Amino acid sequence: MALSLLSKCFASIPLHPNPRLRTAAAAMSSASAQRVLQLKVDPLTGSSEWVVIEEEDDGGAEASQDFQKSFLARTSYLDMLNDSYRNRCFREAIEKTVTQPCHVLDIGAGTGLLSMMAAQAMSQNESPVHSTKGIVTACESYLPMVKLMRKVLHINGTGRNISIINKRSDEVSVDIDIRSRADVLVSEILDSELLGEGLIPTLQHAHDILLVKNPQTVPYRATIYGQMVECNYLQKLHDLYSYENEASDGIHLVPAGMESILRVARQQYPMHCDAISKEIKLLSEPFKIFEFNFWRRPESSREIALRVKATADGQAHAIVSWWVLQLDRDGSIFYTTAPGWISSQNNSNARSWCDHWKQCVWFLHGEGLPLSKEEDASILAVHSETSISYQLEADCQYAEGDYHITLSPERIAIYGDCQWRCSILKAMRNAFQGRVPSLCVVADDSIFLAILVAHLSPQSRVMAFFPGLHENGSRYLQAVAGANGFTMEHVEVLGRRLMSLTMHETHQREVDLLIAEPFYIANNGMLPWHNLRFWKERTNLTSVLSKDALVIPCKGILKVCAMSLPDLWNSRHSLDKIEGFDHSIVNTTFGACGDAAEDSPCLPFSVWQCGEVKEISKTYTLMEFNFSMEMHSCFGKTEVKFSEDGTCHGLVLWIDWVMDKEASIVISTGPGTRYWKQGVKLLRRPVIVENNGSIIANRACSLAVEASFNSTNGELSIKHSS
Repeated sequence: MALSLLSKCFASIPLHPNPRLRTAAAAMSSASAQRVLQLKVDPLTGSSEWVVIEEEDDGGAEASQDFQKSFLARTSYLDMLNDSYRNRCFREAIEKTVTQPCHVLDIGAGTGLLSMMAAQAMSQNESPVHSTKGIVTACESYLPMVKLMRKVLHINGTGRNISIINKRSDEVSVDIDIRSRADVLVSEILDSELLGEGLIPTLQHAHDILLVKNPQTVPYRATIYGQMVECNYLQKLHDLYSYENEASDGIHLVPAGMESILRVARQQYPMHCDAISKEIKLLSEPFKIFEFNFWRRPESSREIALRVKATADGQAHAIVSWWVLQLDRDGSIFYTTAPGWISSQNNSNARSWCDHWKQCVWFLHGEGLPLSKEEDASILAVHSETSISYQLEADCQYAEGDYHITLSPERIAIYGDCQWRCSILKAMRNAFQGRVPSLCVVADDSIFLAILVAHLSPQSRVMAFFPGLHENGSRYLQAVAGANGFTMEHVEVLGRRLMSLTMHETHQREVDLLIAEPFYIANNGMLPWHNLRFWKERTNLTSVLSKDALVIPCKGILKVCAMSLPDLWNSRHSLDKIEGFDHSIVNTTFGACGDAAEDSPCLPFSVWQCGEVKEISKTYTLMEFNFSMEMHSCFGKTEVKFSEDGTCHGLVLWIDWVMDKEASIVISTGPGTRYWKQGVKLLRRPVIVENNGSIIANRACSLAVEASFNSTNGELSIKHSS
């Protein structure tokens, strides 16, 4: 099985299972053993190192084993295996398809679930009439998953019936790795966009080399649908120019005539659209876009011109898309990733909330496309081997090769948020009251702060590290300097990680003002406290800070709140039997919660997109990080008292950034915001709370929470007890 967008590697392309975590894997082989080199990133420095994962040593070095567990816990494997509707659909389709002894090939086998389903279906249909014996070949390129798959097959007694190949499928050869072409392909190499895990090149190679002519496949077919929508929130995620004009604060990140200099990538973005369904206005009926037949060799690329009739007046800000999977040849077994407003109409989807497959959003340029009811919109849909894109007649297209910086949709929305900009502006103006800093250092990738300081204090020298932007940050500042009332004469971009800074590099000036949001491009999607990299960098600059230097933010406050998270907890709970196959052995590796699991890790989630959510307590301070001091390990504890009826499934943690000494300006990254991820620590057992905070079972009314911050690696450990 494959992972979702944030998830698994292409079955035939050597990528690591989770690109969100900024890791990569490269498979290497030798005469004696298989090994994988996996990239590990240090959140405090942004530096990386290669961790070696050996085939022959299942115990392995303790550090390597811990890293593997931590990494796999952040993939979507567990969420996918908890998708009971998906599992049932695949089992039913495999049982209908594998009706006699044959050769079944499973590409991207994961834990081996589909392989075991195929082996069981074959054994149930064995007959003395058939002289040949069927075989199942499980192809999985990622070594840690291969090692885990062997354990799963062993405890289910199917190890002898399934042959495992630890290779990419495009490295597999008939007569060398497999004895013959396969009659049946079972595979689940799908992401939210459908194509992003390499479905097309994998199927092409399989049909060319590994499958018989006219093979049977599970799934049989996939169809992509779309719908035009109006939604101000979706517009805010990409249209910085319009929202910046509303701010009217004198800062121009995207000056007139340079509207595309800061932009999101032209791609589809996975999103739980049900979370914003009340903010969406539907402007068309669902329309069919592309169809992919798994039983036939797919084309590498296609395009199709669509005419879509508007069903209401409005401004189309985006195209929301999803796919429908037909798993069997007869067309009786279906699975869909459609949003709730579609699946509820035709009752076509019985799946519960899950995080591994979402809908996809394609942003229409600028303010969108104005539509009148009954008007036709012309859409050109194009797919490549790994992605789908759209072009509208009235949609302004970016010129090829034009200079720009690509940011995430959430970062674009933050920079266009009037309240956020006002808070930052107020903090900076307060910092400049009665003083003109000789040297200001921007420690992170904040182009907003670099422009703001240069704009407010043209006499100050500004040094921007821009560790993730590098020379692009310098080119960008040069392009927008004139529109923001400063010149590059007093602005210097270093474009590197801030390991240290000498007086020679500062031109014999001490740093009077050290600032950050903090925001690091490399930390997108990571845990909130990984942005304490700023504290590490503040420590590295101690020798060049003036005695009265201002450090902004002044401190970070770790906040915690007890929350009801039934959908998220159900998607992460411990596994027992999946369609009859024991998976309990994977619980620890995947970081499951529940009775059959050990302590679950703290993982990053956008809580507002996690289905049904509710706060069960007030917000409490767990720990403070004082940036006026050098970085050091910290410990904090608090009692989280339940204040609302419901079921507590876990603790949600985040950091509030205090931007001034008076603590009058605080930027929160908590669950009430949509632009940041929070850390979620799920409980082993949910706690039922009634009667104004009392717990039914033991009459306790709170959780004792402790946190320990390790300054050597930037990690935060969370413990709790009732």
